[in-house]
Amino acid sequence: MADDTDDPTVPVICEECETETEVALSTVADAVERHNDQLHDGEQVAQVDPAIADHVTDLVAEELGLVDGGE
Repeated sequence: MADDTDDPTVPVICEECETETEVALSTVADAVERHNDQLHDGEQVAQVDPAIADHVTDLVAEELGLVDGGE
C-alpha cells in the first residue's frame, strides 16, 4: 500500500501474537512500545525484525568508521 509520505517503513514482528506489520520509521519506537504495553504488560516481545535491526546497526557502524568495511 503506497503512502503519501516519504517515511520509510520497517517490519515489526511479534512472535507471541504471530504477527508482522510494516510501521513508519518515524513512529516505530512508539508503536512497538504501545504494542508491548497493551498486549504484553510491557514485556519486550514485539520488536523490529532482528535482521533489519542488525543491518541498520552495521550501516551506522560503517558510516561512523567503527568497522573496516571488508577491505
